[in-house]
Amino acid sequence: MNFKTTANKTLVALAVASSFMLAGCQSTASTPSEEQVTNVAPVVVTPADTGSAEITLEQAMAHPDWLGRQPERAFWNGDSNSIVYAQKQQGNELRDLYVQAVNSQSASQLALNKLHTVGAKNAVYSADKKQQAYAFEGNIFVKNLSTGQITQITHDSAQQSKPQFLTDGSLAFRQGNAFYKVDLATGRQVELVNLHLDDAPKGVQEPDTYIAKEQHKLIDYIALTHKNKKDREERKAQINEQNDSIANAQFYLGKGKRLADVQLSPNGQALVAVTTENRSWRDEGDIMPNYIADDARVKAEKVRRRVADEKPISSDVIYIDLKSGEQTTLAFDTLPGFDEDVLAAVKKENYAREGKTYKSEKAPRAINLMMDWGWDQSAIQWNTDGSQVALMLEAWDNKDRWLATVDTQNNKLVSQHRLHDDAWVNYAYNDFGWLNNSDTLYYLSEESGYSHIYKKPLNGKATQLTKGQFVVSNLTLTDDNSAIYYKANVEHPGLYEIYRVNPANGESEQVTNLDGMTDYQLSPDESKLLLTHSKIMSPPELYVADAKANTQATQLTHTVSDEFLAKKLIAPKIVAVPSSHTDQPIYAKVYYPADYKEGETGKNRKAVIFNHGAGYLQNSHMGWSGYFREFMFHSLLASEGYVVMDMDYRASKGYGRDWRTAIYRQMGTPETQDLVDGVKWMQANANVDVERVGTYGGSYGGFMTFM
Repeated sequence: MNFKTTANKTLVALAVASSFMLAGCQSTASTPSEEQVTNVAPVVVTPADTGSAEITLEQAMAHPDWLGRQPERAFWNGDSNSIVYAQKQQGNELRDLYVQAVNSQSASQLALNKLHTVGAKNAVYSADKKQQAYAFEGNIFVKNLSTGQITQITHDSAQQSKPQFLTDGSLAFRQGNAFYKVDLATGRQVELVNLHLDDAPKGVQEPDTYIAKEQHKLIDYIALTHKNKKDREERKAQINEQNDSIANAQFYLGKGKRLADVQLSPNGQALVAVTTENRSWRDEGDIMPNYIADDARVKAEKVRRRVADEKPISSDVIYIDLKSGEQTTLAFDTLPGFDEDVLAAVKKENYAREGKTYKSEKAPRAINLMMDWGWDQSAIQWNTDGSQVALMLEAWDNKDRWLATVDTQNNKLVSQHRLHDDAWVNYAYNDFGWLNNSDTLYYLSEESGYSHIYKKPLNGKATQLTKGQFVVSNLTLTDDNSAIYYKANVEHPGLYEIYRVNPANGESEQVTNLDGMTDYQLSPDESKLLLTHSKIMSPPELYVADAKANTQATQLTHTVSDEFLAKKLIAPKIVAVPSSHTDQPIYAKVYYPADYKEGETGKNRKAVIFNHGAGYLQNSHMGWSGYFREFMFHSLLASEGYVVMDMDYRASKGYGRDWRTAIYRQMGTPETQDLVDGVKWMQANANVDVERVGTYGGSYGGFMTFM
């Protein structure tokens, strides 16, 4: 189709900028793994095209306020009968907070002087669920959920955080690198522990050189001054030991260190701190000019150092017994594979290329706390009564992840699970915790090829609770251990629903059936689910549903604008493109032209392939895309006669471990092979002329475009 206006000619330029003819790419042949099982999901019924008002390029790329300002950062109020969410103000970046009862279709804006009254998403609850504690603007609050009475525990500028109810009913919180405990009945506050990122004071030192010793012998004043210092030091130590009115739980973690994480036990009697070298990820020698600054000057910014210059960093895991005052640094040498040369095969290959021979030797590897991209939990987890603690650790070389507990009797780490990956361990799907009032762990692992839930008693074998060619994430355990709620794409890689599994027998049941992208939060009383749900053609809205199998959801918010709903948008179809390199298909969104007729021939359609960014991201799903501007642009292209394909090439998220790691040591090759298969599919199924196919993308997708 010819473009009718100058603006439409711009569309062509944008669509094919930096493009190449994919059909001309040479693909590298490979044999599909015999272990892989073809898993082509059933066809999904996608939404119909919408509206009648034409979308323009300017509108598609405009600030998204015009779409309607969707609810953000939603969470349950402590009463389990209302929710709280933020909404962007029209025309600026400020957010207002709203409260809405789950049996109402309207919300009330919260006044600024009431913002501290509604709790927080990471609020914590007492064992009897009668009290809620949370931080607001650096102060700690406790709400009585029966009466609604709020008590402000701190009222200062010191910045407190991480409130937690202890097993004795008191409340602890963190301030700086210290933890405090508050008796909620009396308001009495005590310091439990104070951590110092410094070396321990050496105290009064004895003279250790000949001249110093002689001076102490010959000059009475020097000797007397030294004696007085020692006396004062000893007296202070005696007072600290014998007088309970003094807070003296001071611990020194080392100079030049950074506190990566610290978690106090639920009984307040111990803590685990993890320190690492206080090194910036930016480099003094690697700089980049920043041309856009408030003062209109070009500034040299320090940037991430080159990969070849990066040096391994290892952490120290420190266990502190607050009752005895004993501080122990736990060695990693009890972890299986802690000293393996996991890169031996790669190094051998590299040496051989230079005519050398590589000799593999064992050596301790750099090990740190696991850093998950999507976590809202700590990598240090205590069990209910504080008698056991688990840590998730990772090797700096990305080949291993360990779930380890602490043997406090022998001061050592005990490996409960090791996940090894010859490519790299995933930075997602690492949720873990303890069953309540139990010494049994539950965790996610990709060891089967897909992220699934496992449970493991401390001295027993692991049991897999979920199974199948789908991905599990976002775990929530109920108080009575009867269910672990989770999000998964069981029915189709692009459909995400909420499920729950019984940890006792591994029986799962589907909770929601909304057909799209669904996330959830379990209410404090565990009777309801707050759902964030979207579809391909519909931005996210909030829903509520009873927490039961095959539940029915009620929509709470209606924020999508009438202007957006009126726009003429072409809904993409999700198709499974056969792969010439793997047994699994390549899932893709396909936007057919508005005038396309099924079965048409002639091979004369023009096409554009969009390459999503990040690499490890899923875009061919049934929910609202983070690439919403591109979605509207693709609809516009389709209205002008283009076929548009948006592929989840190998490396994309949501399809299991093998799909994720297919690019290991050959980044760019599998992805481009998949794009070529996409072109072939469009030629055979969408009447596309392979000589008129362009591609574009940004970030990772930009690199693919250049390839």
